[in-house]
Amino acid sequence: MNARLVYLTLAVLLALWVLVPIFLIATLAFSDRASVFAWPKGILPQQFSLETISFFFGVEGVGKAIRNSFLVAGLTLVLAVLLGAPAGYALARYRFAGADAYRVLILMTRAFPLAILAIPLAVRFINLGLYDTALGVALVHTALALPFAVLVTSSLFLGIPKELEEAAWTLGCTRVQAFLKVVLPLALPGLAATAIFAFVISWNEVFAATLLTLRERTLPAFLLTALNDSPLPFRFAGGFFLIVPALVFIFVIRRYLFTLWGIANR
Repeated sequence: MNARLVYLTLAVLLALWVLVPIFLIATLAFSDRASVFAWPKGILPQQFSLETISFFFGVEGVGKAIRNSFLVAGLTLVLAVLLGAPAGYALARYRFAGADAYRVLILMTRAFPLAILAIPLAVRFINLGLYDTALGVALVHTALALPFAVLVTSSLFLGIPKELEEAAWTLGCTRVQAFLKVVLPLALPGLAATAIFAFVISWNEVFAATLLTLRERTLPAFLLTALNDSPLPFRFAGGFFLIVPALVFIFVIRRYLFTLWGIANR
């Protein structure tokens, strides 16, 4: 009982550590300018107002940056799942020499500092015509998300019995049909988790987006360049819009995730 109480206390503290800053940012984002500049600031909004949000959207370039962020995150999500799932399936179903070492190498790519590749990456993208484009940023974000996508989907496919595919083969299905009709429906919850990670890492990534864009910046890159010269209302509203889309996306996919697991457990 004592151990359960300790775990519950730690869970509550962790939730508060995550939720309190989000709540305070949201409170100030929906307050008037006087409340934003007031000191000390109250925990609850003194007066609900869209003045700060309206000011944020009135700044030139914000709308374009938000659209670019959604476009880049969407491309990253699609590419990470389309490239990571087949690689994970191959690691799970086929045996080859060096498979374990290959998994370690995939994981080690996340430890490689992106800053070392900054100049050659920018030069290569300029030569290829990908500089200052959403596709160029999405390709870098996909490279950052792929190690996770490959390893998660590999573990996912390992948990799906191969006998189910073999049974589908005996009933006349090809390998592709067996994958689409048998394996893929069982793998959807894990693919949803992979999609969540890919979207969030792309939405919050700032280094590559700042390095590879000048006019087509994503929202984090745009806010970073404007942060020093921006007033407090802009900063709070910008922080709010950096957090909310990722939270909404996680919430939507999370419901879908639990629904699929509930169906699978029946």
